[in-house]
Order: sequence, then C-alpha cells, then structure tokens
Amino acid sequence: MSANPKHKAQRVAVFIDVQNMYHSARSLYDARVNFKNLVAVAVGERQLVRAFAYVVRTKTGEENAFIDALLNLGIETREKDLQEFYGGAKKADWDVGISIDAVRTAEIVDTIVLASGDGDFIPLVEFLKNQGRRVEVMAFGRSTSGRLKEIADEFIDLGAAPKQFLIPIGKRRPRQ
Repeated sequence: MSANPKHKAQRVAVFIDVQNMYHSARSLYDARVNFKNLVAVAVGERQLVRAFAYVVRTKTGEENAFIDALLNLGIETREKDLQEFYGGAKKADWDVGISIDAVRTAEIVDTIVLASGDGDFIPLVEFLKNQGRRVEVMAFGRSTSGRLKEIADEFIDLGAAPKQFLIPIGKRRPRQ
C-alpha cells in the first residue's frame, strides 16, 4: 500500500509521453493507444487540473489530425520538431520537457500521472515523491522499466486491459 493513497479530493495532472506510448502499443500489440480512456482512468473520480501530451512534429504534418483529436479530448499538446541529422538519424526526445512541466505543475496538484514506461523518468518520480506528491505510472508492463514500476505509488499496466486502452490498427490494404 502506498504511503500516499488515492482519494476523491485529489487534484491530478497527466503527462503523456506520446512517442513512448505509440511505439510500445505498435510494437507489442500492433495497435494505437486510446488516449481518451487513458486520461479517464488516470483521473478516475478525482479532479483533473491539466492533461498534457508531448508530440513530435514531422515535415509532412501527418500528425496534425492526431493533435486535433487530442485537443478535442481536452488534452493540451506540447509540440517539438523532429530533428534529422546528417546520415539519416532522427531524434525526438521530450524527457526534459516532460520533467520540467511536471515539476512546475506539481506545485498546484496532489497527484502526477506519468504515461510512459521510460526508465529515464526515475529521477523525476523520486523527486516528485520527495516533494510529497503521489506519482502514478501508466504504461505497458512488458516495455516498462522495472525500477519505474517499483518506485511509483501505483503502476497501471495498460497491457492488462487491451480492450480498454488499445485501438486495433487492423489489416490495411496495400497501396496500388
């Protein structure tokens, strides 16, 4: 049992590492994440203060419909351009941005829900807990850092309820 329990009066902020969620859902389940249900479960009967999704922009703009869908769900987006390096390497890392926003937002909430399985967030979770915040992690258990699961006040395995948290991609017709 957590030293910092859940209760209805808690103010909650949700931070979604979209790249981590996307790649885990895609590689483990060949599916997309149902972000509406993710936020609903993250908040439960508590009070949502803010929900953020961290998105990478591409040159083609293929993510625009996705960003619009998030905004329609009431999820604020933070956007960063995909960096492309000489030789074809690509990088899009939101870890520092998510951490800074979580630390800033922790001043006005009781609970931080981090939707990411990335072990790079272990120092953030430890810091927030030391500040007296409840920290919950939602991610796919099979691709989540074991230590991140351990130190969170609660770990919610999205893979344990695939019908609730996943949207099947389905068979796509090949292009002609």
